[in-house]
Amino acid sequence: HSFIISFCSIFSYTAMRMNRHSGAGDMGSPLKHFTNAKKKINVLFSDIQTYIEEFGEFIDDIGNSDENIIIEEELEDDVLAALEKINGIKDMLTRNHMKVVFFGRTSNGKSSVVNAMLWDRILPTGIGHTTNCFLSVAGCSDEGAYLLCNGSEEKRSIKSVTQLSHALSEESMSPDSLIQVFWPKSKCALLKDDVVLVDSPGIDVSHDLDQWIDKYCLDADVFILVANAESTLMQAEKKFFHRVNEKLSKPNIFILNNRWDASASEPELMEQVRQQHLERGISFLADELKVISKSQAKDRVFFVSAKETLQSRMPKVPGKADSPVYMADGHQVRLMEFARFEREFEECISRSATRTKFEYHTQRASKIIDQLHSKAEWLYTKATELMNECRDRRVFLLQRLEYIDNQMKLVTQRSKDGIVALANEAERQVRVAMSDEIRRLPLLVDEFQRPFHPNPMVLRVYKAELYRHIEEGLGRNLHARCSGALQKQIDKNRNVMIDSIQPLLMTSPHRRIFVLESRYPSFDMSYDIDCTSLCSDFQEDIDFKFSLGFSQLIARFVGPKEARRSRFGGISNDVVSIPPTPNSGNAVADQEGRAHQVATQDFLWSLASGYFQYTQSHSTVFVVCLDVFWRSIGWRVVAFSAVSYFALYGYERITWSSRAKEKALKRQFVEHATDKLNLIISFTSSNCSHQVQQELSGTFSRLCCEIEEVRKEIEQESEDLLHRCNHLTQAQTQSKTLRNKAGWLAAELESFAKTYLTPPP
Repeated sequence: HSFIISFCSIFSYTAMRMNRHSGAGDMGSPLKHFTNAKKKINVLFSDIQTYIEEFGEFIDDIGNSDENIIIEEELEDDVLAALEKINGIKDMLTRNHMKVVFFGRTSNGKSSVVNAMLWDRILPTGIGHTTNCFLSVAGCSDEGAYLLCNGSEEKRSIKSVTQLSHALSEESMSPDSLIQVFWPKSKCALLKDDVVLVDSPGIDVSHDLDQWIDKYCLDADVFILVANAESTLMQAEKKFFHRVNEKLSKPNIFILNNRWDASASEPELMEQVRQQHLERGISFLADELKVISKSQAKDRVFFVSAKETLQSRMPKVPGKADSPVYMADGHQVRLMEFARFEREFEECISRSATRTKFEYHTQRASKIIDQLHSKAEWLYTKATELMNECRDRRVFLLQRLEYIDNQMKLVTQRSKDGIVALANEAERQVRVAMSDEIRRLPLLVDEFQRPFHPNPMVLRVYKAELYRHIEEGLGRNLHARCSGALQKQIDKNRNVMIDSIQPLLMTSPHRRIFVLESRYPSFDMSYDIDCTSLCSDFQEDIDFKFSLGFSQLIARFVGPKEARRSRFGGISNDVVSIPPTPNSGNAVADQEGRAHQVATQDFLWSLASGYFQYTQSHSTVFVVCLDVFWRSIGWRVVAFSAVSYFALYGYERITWSSRAKEKALKRQFVEHATDKLNLIISFTSSNCSHQVQQELSGTFSRLCCEIEEVRKEIEQESEDLLHRCNHLTQAQTQSKTLRNKAGWLAAELESFAKTYLTPPP
């Protein structure tokens, strides 16, 4: 009864394996776990690659724009590095497969085990030292099998595998060489699931164990130690796996006690030998290598016959009768054991490969996504902060602009009123000071001391220097009396304007405040009294004139002005036109008008008019007095008077020296200059008032230009801030999208880890 149950179990399991070999029931294979995980993680990494590319494009868009405000060079480098890492991982994932390496001593049946797992005789087998190099068997999509040697791209026939790998062949390759065998996936379901089987030469053939491990074993997922059940584990086998255990952390190792069919000849010792091999295998895995526990080690030691399994699995040749195959007693149990080994092996390699191939990459991807999520979050926060700052700054600038406009209206009106008031005050002060200086003109003329001579050439130079002395003296005195006070008032008015304008120039706390005072030098008022032009019509009269002479008596009789008019041909010197000066154009026009209005009067008319006016009221008294005087005095008095008259004439003639002539000239000049200067008082004061008004207006105009520049800066900055806000809004939206997508990718990676990388309970 037990034999029938065992037989039925073996039959059903073998049928299941044959269905899997024929292509049916693949979804139930543990290897599908790795295949599905590989597809899933490839899709995930494609999404991650697309995400990082979008992140990079986002950074490029911001970096290439005019508002390069939030992207730092380190961030761009980090994203490029992340993309490079993801691309590298993707390339590795496309090449990742489950790798199984078979090791053992020579003639232990490693190639036979591989052939049995492939359900066909692919690798060379035989007694003695057969396989002389490494052979890897992988699936291919082509219908025809082929092989590649030592990395060459030249495809060779599968039939040449025996010649190249058999130790007895003359073309046999060196032990550290690799022959890649590509077998159609349609002929073997094991190869459909990205499994690569690597056969090796006997570990007792070469001493280059470390080189083998480094070259072929570091990326292996499962190691299968094929031992000879007719003997026991040898030190060469143990030594090799000790080296493997040193280089790899707890490798997955299976022990296959091959040729267990030999135990059928000694059935009475079979269980004892089995127990002995089992205990030694468990001790080697658990106690020596310490890769698994003893309870787990029981499921890693198997007793099989690769030869019997291969014979039972060889495909039938169409049209050829099946030849009888002899199998020792108990072969069904050994077939069952080999099938159980394959099942355990598939589950182990699927779990191991999934974790070893994908766990590290998943962790790296999770770390990269976390970093990018943090950077996207930082970009979103930074963009939000900058956008709020831009909006606040723009609101402040618009309010500031409105405030400047309102304040400028008030400042303009106050400044105009102040300028008009100061201009009027300047005019008043100059008028008063000039009037005082004209009254002090005789003192100023007396201060002039130059050599004098009545010679016309010398006299011309003397007058020119006198004019210059009067011009400089008047200018100096007016400057001393007016300029200092006016300068203080101008500076005060200017400082008031600057103090009113200065706060309007402060568009931000970081803006540099211009020292406006240093940009406006002190005001120097110009009085512009051109004495040379003003007195160009001055004609001195320094010829000797007796004080009791006819002309002098006439002057006393008709008045000095009329006498002067008589000397100038009846035209008064008071109305002679004043030569034009740069600041006396109106005065010249007025004087010319007056000169044309005055008619020429005859000297006789002046004399008769004076005599008539005098005698009209005193004629009777004059006649009576003359009669009395003549009767009482007589001719003696007349003679005495004549002598006195001529004596006085002689005295005056003798005393009429150059000094007297100079005094007469200065007296005449004072009279003439006084009249001329009185005519230009109003024009000089008006001119000074205009200078003050022009200076302060110019200052205010320059301040208004400063304000206009500030307004333009504010308007330009406001416009720039508007563009910047729009740009930051887009950056905020994109960074938020990138942040959310990073969160979704992180969740997908976590879901992948829970589904495929978490070990089952």
